[in-house]
Amino acid sequence: MAEGCAIELDLLPQFRELPAFPEDAPTFAENAAGKALHYSRSSEEIIFADDSGLVVPALDGAPGVHSARYAGENASDAKRIGKLLAEMRSMKNDERSGRFVCVIAAARAGKMLAVMSDSAEGMITEDPRGHEGFGYDPIFYFPPRGRTFAELREAEKNEVSHRGKAFRKLLASVSP
Repeated sequence: MAEGCAIELDLLPQFRELPAFPEDAPTFAENAAGKALHYSRSSEEIIFADDSGLVVPALDGAPGVHSARYAGENASDAKRIGKLLAEMRSMKNDERSGRFVCVIAAARAGKMLAVMSDSAEGMITEDPRGHEGFGYDPIFYFPPRGRTFAELREAEKNEVSHRGKAFRKLLASVSP
């Protein structure tokens, strides 16, 4: 993307009135691409859709694509964090490694334009720390910054997060 090039993002008009896309694929990429294609059929504009979550190798990749529903369909962030921390209670050192993964797809008029992914490597803390962000941010310790994602300012997190990095890659790939 050209330096200084501005892009305007907006929500898809009447998004809540459109048929929902079921996010039931086994991978982040399939969910992101499926959503982008599905919703792009309702607009002439480029549609961005993502799927992201926390992957903990010691838990065979859980919560993974089920990150948002890990403690049940309508569970709060606190309940999801509580479930994950309970499952990891006896884990130490490298067993507590984790990574946030984000896949972002772009489509226009039912045609896929690009799919990009990135991740952020970290450790799962034993207790939540910080009040910024959302989801698993309070327990995701990011060693290069020495803090959890919930302890980082929004702009600082956007520089290093899985979502920020994947989105910058995608913008570069679809920009004129």
